[in-house]
Amino acid sequence: MINPLKLGEMLSQANQMQEEMKKKLEQTVVEGGSGGGAVLATMNGKKQLLKLHIDAAAVTSLSGDQADVEMLEDLIVSAVNEAGRKADEAIQSSVQGMLGGLNLPGLG
Repeated sequence: MINPLKLGEMLSQANQMQEEMKKKLEQTVVEGGSGGGAVLATMNGKKQLLKLHIDAAAVTSLSGDQADVEMLEDLIVSAVNEAGRKADEAIQSSVQGMLGGLNLPGLG
């Protein structure tokens, strides 16, 4: 049972944890790649794309053929999606670590 006298303290702790989580997500950086590293996407834990690197060889090999352009587009999408999955994993790990192993529904 929750002690109503401790509710303010609990809310303060929850706000502090939320701020810590925001900082941790901004500092978390993950990278996803595709095409054997021809395309690399760097993303933070807030799932903001920080950098997109396309190897020069992937661009110079484009013959102007629409299929080549579509393949490069697919590599970019794949790299960004992989970075997003890695960001999700990092978020999940951070949340579980901050909650100290609590088994809360919807978080595991």
